[in-house]
Amino acid sequence: MAQEQDGKERPRGPAAAAGQAARRLAPGLLLCATIAAAASFLADHYGAPAMLFALLIGIAFNFVMEEGRAAPGVDLAAKFVLRLGVGLLGIRITWDQIAAFGWQTPAVVAGLIALTIAAGFVAARAFGRQWRFAVMTGGAVAICGASATLAIAAVIPHNDKTERNTLFTVVAVTTLSTVAMVLYPILFGLLDLSEREIGFLIGATIHDVAQVVGAGYSVSEGAGDAATVVKLMRVAMLPVVLVALVLVLRFSGAARPGARVPLLPWFMLLFIALSVIASTVALPGWLTGAVETASRAMLLTAIAALGVKTALRSMLAVGGGHVGVVTAETLFLLVAAVAALQLLLSFA
Repeated sequence: MAQEQDGKERPRGPAAAAGQAARRLAPGLLLCATIAAAASFLADHYGAPAMLFALLIGIAFNFVMEEGRAAPGVDLAAKFVLRLGVGLLGIRITWDQIAAFGWQTPAVVAGLIALTIAAGFVAARAFGRQWRFAVMTGGAVAICGASATLAIAAVIPHNDKTERNTLFTVVAVTTLSTVAMVLYPILFGLLDLSEREIGFLIGATIHDVAQVVGAGYSVSEGAGDAATVVKLMRVAMLPVVLVALVLVLRFSGAARPGARVPLLPWFMLLFIALSVIASTVALPGWLTGAVETASRAMLLTAIAALGVKTALRSMLAVGGGHVGVVTAETLFLLVAAVAALQLLLSFA
């Protein structure tokens, strides 16, 4: 509302209201987008994960939240931009990629995901952590690292620790993925396995897609191809896990008091719709590439926003229990995947 000369208020037009909203959101959005661009540049030139760079740079800018002008835009990036980026991930998943491996491998991969998430609840209970942290870290380790962390964080009911735990989980799974990218090819090479079998283990155990690709093709082209397909199977399970989680929250009463958990959040519908389209329509390469690039940019921007919102002292306060949960889940998945490979070989 604006003041007239007689002191009375007159209504603003839609354009004026939109301009005011843009001015309010611009500082935070531009900050997060700039951090994301810098992280991408550093990742391209130094070979480290872009998400990790975005987190670290974002944390360094936490001081801007005290001033307050950037807060609305940072909040929008950490919520709406995050959800939109997750929804756009659906363009990467087609059912043909899964069907090419037959029914046994997807079934085993689905079993590994379920067992790892269950192991996360056991580990969280052993280390005195809550179920929200268990499902977030279990999903991140079991499915696709940082992307799964962000997607699950967008679904579960929030509390005062959600953003801190989300940031910690992204840092933890990215770090463990980088370590695994170096160590797992050496470890699996000692097991007298074929290239395809090594590729299966790499794809089934390493958390983030980039590190799976790096580890697989460091062994051979055949191992890299197999690792990538198996990893895509894990990524394809993300909407299934999200739907299951939403249904459990909806019917168990675990949501926030008074809050209504939607049957399917809008970004999940977008994810599923894009996956169906990608599976049934021959989309031009430039279009899928543009959507994937937009999704990656949005997720980097959201990660930067989470970093900006998180003070370093809160990260240092999480305690060894957080580290213990993620490490236990990672080791469980490694052992379970080796056992699962023996099961697959018994079908051959």
